[in-house]
Amino acid sequence: MNSSATTKGFGLPHSVVGLPLAALLAGTVTALAYWPGLMTWDAVRQYSQALSGKMDDWHPPTMEFIWRQAIPIYPGPAPMLVLQLALYWGGWTTIAVAFWQRGRRRVAWALLFCGLWPLGFALTGMVLKDCLMVGALLVATGLLAFGHDRGRLVKSLVAAVMLVFAATLRFNAFAACLPLMVALCPSAWRDRWPRLLIVSFAATIALMAAMPLANRMIGAQPSGVELSLIIFDLGGITQQSGISVFPVELGVRNPVVTNRSCYRPDKWDSYSDWVNPECPLGFTAWNGNIAPGDINPYAVWVRAIAEHPFAYAAHRLHHFAISTRILPDADLIDRPLPNTEAPNPWGFQITPNPLMRAIDDLAVAVAHTPLGWPITWIGAALGALIASWRLPGARLIAPLALSSVLYGCTYAVFGVASELRYYLWTELAALVAVVLVLADPEIRAHGWLARAVPTLAIAVAMGAICRFVAL
Repeated sequence: MNSSATTKGFGLPHSVVGLPLAALLAGTVTALAYWPGLMTWDAVRQYSQALSGKMDDWHPPTMEFIWRQAIPIYPGPAPMLVLQLALYWGGWTTIAVAFWQRGRRRVAWALLFCGLWPLGFALTGMVLKDCLMVGALLVATGLLAFGHDRGRLVKSLVAAVMLVFAATLRFNAFAACLPLMVALCPSAWRDRWPRLLIVSFAATIALMAAMPLANRMIGAQPSGVELSLIIFDLGGITQQSGISVFPVELGVRNPVVTNRSCYRPDKWDSYSDWVNPECPLGFTAWNGNIAPGDINPYAVWVRAIAEHPFAYAAHRLHHFAISTRILPDADLIDRPLPNTEAPNPWGFQITPNPLMRAIDDLAVAVAHTPLGWPITWIGAALGALIASWRLPGARLIAPLALSSVLYGCTYAVFGVASELRYYLWTELAALVAVVLVLADPEIRAHGWLARAVPTLAIAVAMGAICRFVAL
């Protein structure tokens, strides 16, 4: 039987069936290790709202809506775990098959093996919006990788739907989706700078609108989640400037001194309503002392930034340096990824097992090396973009690298915590871009791999120097 024959039920050549089978095996390993899915505090809150049907917008209502549809079929975290793994490994398979069909079989296997990246391999065992978003982005990337083959229109439409879906799962996900969405558009729409700018602007508006529109369609109630960023930034500005920018209506006698005991540059949680004791400048104080409509939090935020731009910049850069692991603070403060579930009233829990511990140990070990630092992968993505500039391979490398960099860098403005899961897409998109750069014969022939070295070296050097100084 020749290699062009298809396997019944798969619609794929015999020779390519190994890719989906390997992906299925990998997904099964994660499922067995983390069954029925590790539930963090976020997932516990989301499942509670999925059960009741009363949803707010603190966590993505789209995910809760999907979860609610699955509960009558199989209650608990298992359906979301299966969906995450299906999208994650389905995306990797789609990317790999696209390159297999071009006759680049080694590249196809290398790309599939990227799914075994320890951080992704471990995090996909946990019910997280980040993993669901990454799965959707991977599927869109795989469909984009097919290029101009038959059925391009259908593939592009499905990819666009996956990108819009991803954009409903994080308010800054539009930055990850934008380069891929623009790349899906016909080349005639972006062959000149004016057209490219118009398409990019239109795509940005559409992607940014995806979450609020989805929330409204689902009927999710406002939760005031935006206060987490605003209060965190006001605390950072107050800490850096020594001048309070909090509203006097909070009734705190000496907010500068009070803020010193509340502010942490790595995350906003010290201002939340779940800490004990609660910060007098935090969430409860805002909701208890400031009536809706009396003060516009956004106006307070913008005015504070405008009046203290250097303090704001110092606060933001400090947080970004911690979250991307330029500074070693996050290595000392937080575990790189969770390995225990939050208590829940339904009794859902994973059973610790050697397989889970092995996956977790590997992910934690890698997280404490430069290979686990988000800044390393931001540097690698920039290098991949430079190395592939104006070459045919940039058709896929460029949008992936830009997606990695743009999404990672949005946390310099919007970040409020330092968990590595926020940078999962940044790392994986950069990893794919790097593999494609290394496998591109034209880049090697031109000797342009050297172009990728400086940004990567600078990124790693920053983290290494900071750790050396901290010793």
